[in-house]
Amino acid sequence: MADDKITTAAPVLNEKPAVRDVEETSSIRKADSYSDVDIDAIIPGSEGVTQRDMDTYRHVADTMPLSAWFVVIVEFAERWTYYGTTNLYNNYIRAALPRDSRDGRVIHDRAQGVAGALGQGQQTAFALSTFNSFFVYVTPWVGAILADTIWGRYKTIMIFALVCLAGHIILVGSATPSSLQNTDGAVGLLALSIVVMGLGAGAIKANVSPLIAEQYTGKLRKQVLPSGETVIYSPPLTIQSIYLYFYAAINLGAAGAISASFLARDNGYWAAFLVPTAIFCVVPVVLAVGKKKYVVTPPRGSILLETLRVLRMAMAPAWSLNPAYTCRVIKSDGFWDAAKPSHYPAGQVPAHITWDDEFVGEVARTCNACGVFMFLPIFWLCYSQCDGNLGTMAAAMRLDGTPNDLIQNLNPISILVFIPIMDKLVYPTLRRYRINFSPIKRIFTGFIVAGIAMLYAGVLQHFLFQRSPCHDNEPSACMDEAGDPNPTNISVWVVAGPYMLVGLSEVFASITSLEYAFTKAPKRMRSVVMAFSQFMIALSSALNFAFTELNKEKMFGWLFGTFGIAAWVAGFLFLWTFWDLDQREAELNAIGTGEREGFAGEDAALTTAPGSLVTEKK
Repeated sequence: MADDKITTAAPVLNEKPAVRDVEETSSIRKADSYSDVDIDAIIPGSEGVTQRDMDTYRHVADTMPLSAWFVVIVEFAERWTYYGTTNLYNNYIRAALPRDSRDGRVIHDRAQGVAGALGQGQQTAFALSTFNSFFVYVTPWVGAILADTIWGRYKTIMIFALVCLAGHIILVGSATPSSLQNTDGAVGLLALSIVVMGLGAGAIKANVSPLIAEQYTGKLRKQVLPSGETVIYSPPLTIQSIYLYFYAAINLGAAGAISASFLARDNGYWAAFLVPTAIFCVVPVVLAVGKKKYVVTPPRGSILLETLRVLRMAMAPAWSLNPAYTCRVIKSDGFWDAAKPSHYPAGQVPAHITWDDEFVGEVARTCNACGVFMFLPIFWLCYSQCDGNLGTMAAAMRLDGTPNDLIQNLNPISILVFIPIMDKLVYPTLRRYRINFSPIKRIFTGFIVAGIAMLYAGVLQHFLFQRSPCHDNEPSACMDEAGDPNPTNISVWVVAGPYMLVGLSEVFASITSLEYAFTKAPKRMRSVVMAFSQFMIALSSALNFAFTELNKEKMFGWLFGTFGIAAWVAGFLFLWTFWDLDQREAELNAIGTGEREGFAGEDAALTTAPGSLVTEKK
């Protein structure tokens, strides 16, 4: 990407709203039929595309720019190192050193043996793993604020990549044979590494997702393919495709961590943690090599204070002891009027209003995006079982030479299988038949599939209790007289079902939430909105602590059943709550497409829905 495409100008909060944007958006909202507009007029921001073209030709995704592939490589390496370490936490913390082992490797009965080191038990393993998930998804706020106000996304990612690397080095130190001789010291180093790596990984996470989508600067255009077919290259579809492959990079990195399970079992935990540390060194190198090719968005100044002031002014008329009244006012069309300068007579605008009407529209759009994420903690509760409890279940089953924590890699592998199927077959087929599988509907589907995965796990746990030699007395810790594992006579591969179903649910819910966060967030607020979407995982981890008593092996059946039913209930409530937003998808995308965000020259594109009369900012 050429240097002249690097963004250099920051918007001014008190600039006058774009008249063209307001008028066209208003007319768009009023347009109910083709009689309201000229369908042969060129769509603003496109390269000669008309509404008639949009309704006539097939819509396809554009190619990804080289700079976006650099971001993919960064994410691949970062996720390999993350999952290459966190996938081992459950065994590393829960299980004690195997017989005659000094570094966690299995020396006797390697076919059925389980690697271990700290011997802190299931609940401590659950607590530390859950804290790791909580912390790594709280720290995106740090990265988002620093990127938006001081450093910009690129510099923020580079700095916190070095922080994360330091955390990995500390983790390797915690797992050396000499460190494991002092269990308390090893646990302390582990906790320190979790904090340092969580700070680095979280700050990266808030910025790498919007960074990859910002690399695409193409416009809506039509083109004749070598086959003779005329197609519409759609920026919205391109963004959707970019996030599908971005998520594929995440899960390819997670699948690449398969070696970690074998390294821990056969060579000890210090070796298993050292390999991801070495791979992480790729991240700053690739960032440095691609520096001049990235489309870089500079820091745009702090907008959090202004956003909070807008919210305070808009909420002032809504406060009431009657919650029904408050909800009714919030949902009303004029809810945001009190925060708009145009709401006040000339010369009577409150002095503390330093923004314009368009900024209020951006805040409203941001709140819409963030509101959609509020149901996701229930979804992430289901996903969290992949990191620990399902691995504990696998430890109770017949391994036949397969490390129990290897099975969880079926989750990213299944995602890698499902992504091209959805991108190349399912989604294009739905579009061909004019079936609008919108983001809201995709997220709803993710809830339903995640619930099915949890019920599958609950039924499997029931059979484990029945068939284990130890029955419901911790089948994962069942030993024979020699002190070697005495597993249930059920193949560990049976537990693949929940991992694969959760993977499919992520394709619907998690990938779509990234896409939704980017497309619904104003340009200046993308890192913040992305941080908010990641924060839902932190809330899920905090909520998970409320189920500490159920996070005991003998209670797993109740735990999985509870999460499965909760996912279904949350899914239907989600669909019911946001059905209105789903029907207004195109209208919401039209907000904020004025000159401030590039309406006149850059980034304006028509929505993907055939027959739509609305421009969508990407």
